[in-house]
Parts: sequence; structure tokens; C-alpha cells
Amino acid sequence: CLSGACFHAAELAQIHTFFVSMCFFFLSSLQVIKVYNEDNTSRAVEVPTDITARDICQLFVMKNHCIDDHSWTLFEQLSHPGIERTIEDHESVMEVLSGWGMDTDSRLYFRKNYAKYEFFNKPLDFFPDHMVSLSSETNGIMNHSQLIQTFLNSSTCPEIHGHLHAKEQGRKSWKKFYFVLRRSGLYFSNKGTSKEPRHLQFIAEFSDGDVYTLLSAKKLHGAPTDYGFCVKSTKHGSPRDLKLLCADDEQTRTCWVTAMRLFKVVTMLPPYHILCLCASQISISENSLVAMDFSGHKSRVIENPSEALSVAVEEGLSWRRKSCHRLSSHGSPSTSQSPMSNIALHMAQPWFQSKLSRDEAHRLITQQGLIDGVFLLRDSQSNPKTFVLSLCHTQRIKHFQILPVDDEGDLFYSLDDGHTRFTDLIQLVEFYQLNRGVLPCKLKHHCARITL
Repeated sequence: CLSGACFHAAELAQIHTFFVSMCFFFLSSLQVIKVYNEDNTSRAVEVPTDITARDICQLFVMKNHCIDDHSWTLFEQLSHPGIERTIEDHESVMEVLSGWGMDTDSRLYFRKNYAKYEFFNKPLDFFPDHMVSLSSETNGIMNHSQLIQTFLNSSTCPEIHGHLHAKEQGRKSWKKFYFVLRRSGLYFSNKGTSKEPRHLQFIAEFSDGDVYTLLSAKKLHGAPTDYGFCVKSTKHGSPRDLKLLCADDEQTRTCWVTAMRLFKVVTMLPPYHILCLCASQISISENSLVAMDFSGHKSRVIENPSEALSVAVEEGLSWRRKSCHRLSSHGSPSTSQSPMSNIALHMAQPWFQSKLSRDEAHRLITQQGLIDGVFLLRDSQSNPKTFVLSLCHTQRIKHFQILPVDDEGDLFYSLDDGHTRFTDLIQLVEFYQLNRGVLPCKLKHHCARITL
């Protein structure tokens, strides 16, 4: 009937209006953001307005088929003042973007940062004894896990102290002061190293501020060293409001920046979320690994250090005996592989960065975390026939030349003047991932570069 037809038409109109409103709501809850990688190429993605930094990282990890190991990080970089910081996993990306205002030079970067949570694994490396004062409850003595607990417990929160250079407000000059970092904020002493309340002047707190590193402290800010960092208020976006500081070395800067990040997280997150964050970073300590012998009917632990060393040397020799199965990247091809695939054998490896200069290698490793074992291999700039291993140890980057060794027409590669030889770079990397050998530490984390 006519009335029935009118009823159905009204119903359809209501349904149409409902779906239009839902689509409008859904679209209005999405926003397009642009994310960059190391080579400054970018990708625009449409994301929900409540997305966190961790969500963005997981999105790009899935899109690029990477391994999600908690080291992928979203960075905030403000080009005008030349500063950068790690955006913590729980942070709202839209809140970060809202703080940029009209600054079009600000960018989000997606890359590896192996140092992001390394302080959970090796806190004693991040917080030297001479910079940390512990509460009376700890009796001044604590182990690996207890140190982190003191940071996360308000009643036993440690105090960080030491000398830093500070840029004087409204001036180009820098002056050295004694600073104290407490849960309540950052202070400096106007009388030597005195910590008396009347001598401490307040600088910044972390409930409404973030800590950044300076990308070019000497060049952009006239700092006495390149180990600069700053505290930036989230309420005041002017570069004049930055609290510019500078350390004398990388270890000192790392200690201050890491402590400020921890204090900020403890201030902003409820205890349950902090507990989950700690649990997600639990890893196997290198000291808990032992040498094993599987040559007999039963496996056994090798307790004698001399025997363990001889086993490691024998393992190195066994790598050399595999040469019939592998091909040197500059050698003659085997019957099972084509010449072209052998020539480019190492080129396809994620740890090989090809035409990378010494300074570029230094910058890339620094960006991806100054922790023990971060490495990459590259072509030598001074000798085209050799390669270079760039490796981080004790927050310093060292470069080791990989030399070709000719043995009766067969070509090998060596880091120790031919004592330990490898038929290709893949063998070399795999060996030093298991054995330290002549290196200061094992190869642990390769510098990864991806295309977004």
C-alpha cells in the first residue's frame, strides 16, 4: 500500500542518515601524518587520533616485514632549534603534533634505537657510581635490578648529581654549575657543590617538560662540547624557553638524559603500566650464558676457561673448513652458485651499508644507540679492495679494517692479520656474533635501514 511504501522510504532515509553520520564520525577520527626515515624519504599514513608511538612503530614494522624487538622507535625532531628526542611508546602522537604549532620544520622519524630500553638490562652502565646518590634505605649497595627499582619507587628514588655546562639566559656564553636531579625536578647550586636547600635554584620539572638531545651543540648553540641536551616545556614552545645543558662526555650525557626519561615516565604512568614496561624488557644476561660441549654422548658444561678458549679457536677453524660450501665475494664461483649471486653475496645482508663514509657510519650508529655490539660493515673509502667493521663499545665507535688474505690462490678475509680467516663476510659476521675474538665485544645489533 501507499502508506507502507512511505514507511519503507522513511526507514531507508533514516538508515542512510545513520550511515552518513557514522562515516563522518569515523573519518573525523582519522588523521594523516608523515613519517621519515634515515635517508629523509617519507611516507604519509592515515591513523586514528588516539594512536600511540608504539602503535605507529608496529604499523611500520608490519608493513616492512621487520622483526619487532622493541628497539623500533618514533623520534620527534625539531629542526629550528636542532633538537631530537625519543617519543615514549605510551605517548599520544597527536599530542606531540599539537605541540608543534606552526613550526613546519618539525618531523617524526622512524628508526632503530637499541639504547631505548637498554638501561633495564645494564643499568650500572648507564648510571656511574660517582653520579648517583642512593637513599639511606639501600645502604648504598645494590645490584643490577635493585638500581632500576629505586628509580621506579618514589620512597627510594636516587639522586643524580654532577657538573654540567649551562647556557646563560639571553646570552651566548656557557657557564659550569653543579647540578642535582631529584624526583621534584632539576636544580643547580649557586655555591660550589652545596646541596643545601638555600643554595639550590630550581631549573625545570618533568611533569610538563621533555628532555631532548642537541643535534649539533657546538655549531648551532656554541656549546663547549657536542654532548648537549635540553629540557623543553610542553607549555612554552619558544626556543628561548629551552634549558640548554652540555656534558663533558657521552657517558655523562647518557646518565642525565636516561634519568630524566625515567623520572618523566614514573611521573606520568600509573604503577601497573610501569611494571608492564619493566617486564617487557627482561632479557637473558650475557653473563648467564655458558660454554657447552656436545661432542660426546652426553652434553657437559665447560668450566675451565682455557678449555673454553680452545673450543672457541677450534670453532673458528671449523668455519674455515666450510669454504667449499661458501664463496668469497671476490673469489671464483662454485658449481652450485651463479657468478652474479656470489659477487653480491654480502650486498644483500642488512648489516652491509656499501658506500658509507666513516663519518656517516659514525652518525648512523649514534642514531641507532650507543650500546655495546651495535655494528655495520661497509666498503673502505681509503682502500677499495678492503672492508671496514664499525662497532660500538663503551659508548665509543671503533673501526676495524677487514683485509683480504691470499692463500695459494684462495681468497679469505681476516680481522687479525690472517690468524682467523673466512671465505666471505657472512662467515666473518656470524663468527664474531658468537665469539669476541680480537674485538672488544661480540657483534649484537646490526644497524638497520629500511624504506618506508
